[in-house]
Amino acid sequence: MKAPLRVAVTGAAGQIGYSLLFRIASGAMFGPEQPVILQLIEAPIENAMKALEGVAMELDDCAFPLLKGIIMTDDAKVGFNNANWSLLVGAKPRGPGMERADLLKDNGKIFIAQGRIIDEVAAADARVAVVGNPANTNCMIAASQARRLTADRFTAMVRLDQNRAQTQLAKKAGVDLTSVRDIFIYGNHSPTMFPAFAHATINGKPATSVINDSAWLQGPFCETVGKRGAAIIAARGASSAASAANALVDHVRSLVTPGAIHSVAVKSNGAYGFDPNVWAGMPVRTTTPGSYEVIPGYSMDDFAKSKIAATNKELMDERAMVVDMLG
Repeated sequence: MKAPLRVAVTGAAGQIGYSLLFRIASGAMFGPEQPVILQLIEAPIENAMKALEGVAMELDDCAFPLLKGIIMTDDAKVGFNNANWSLLVGAKPRGPGMERADLLKDNGKIFIAQGRIIDEVAAADARVAVVGNPANTNCMIAASQARRLTADRFTAMVRLDQNRAQTQLAKKAGVDLTSVRDIFIYGNHSPTMFPAFAHATINGKPATSVINDSAWLQGPFCETVGKRGAAIIAARGASSAASAANALVDHVRSLVTPGAIHSVAVKSNGAYGFDPNVWAGMPVRTTTPGSYEVIPGYSMDDFAKSKIAATNKELMDERAMVVDMLG
């Protein structure tokens, strides 16, 4: 059997964490032959650690053959120690009346500390996936603190947007979900993100020829995908949890599967017209487990260019709000 991977998870007792941990332990994220050790990190408050103890009891009671150990801690240095993957799920939610700039700065402090500690104590092959919102900018902040780990080790999740877009296209076309391919997300994980429908295919044909409705594609489709999180909050009174956890499983699974083509928020380095220093969603191809290359060359029409310009502006504005936090 392979040596266990050490997987650190922040916010491990939260709603997303609760939906996530059992999937990791079952083998859904890293495969049915890859054992794992879960390193679960919570805030240093009594209720959070107590809840985490209950989650650990349930993990024990599942008797997962691949789960070779559980570490529970409120000390980030312990939680990230020798971690091969650090899944940064925990973040401060936006409260009533809170401005986005305030949220960015409050979460920025968290991700400064986590970025520094991961760089100091995580494994030599460490990879980081950021889920806590605003995910793209939190990822940029964490990566800016690293001196040992390179920027490509830090990714943010736009896979939930990709999954949402894939489902909406399949429903509109009246086809099986698996018929929809190459629907990529560009930009921020926010309502400004752009699901590039012109590149997608349905049963091997251009999606725009199967769904011959440009008004729907440019309007309700983009809006539904971009505002799906808010619609879920309105419907169930709480934010996406199970679907976010599932998207993180997909995000990491694709990043450890050579040849996989998928959407990831990465340091743009100027690709697709994004500011070189922001983390933006774009299509990537996994090369070796944990490593990827941005897929270049997708052409953009005027509509796509305008959408990318808008989401790039938002990312640049967020960067400007936290520029004093970047290491």
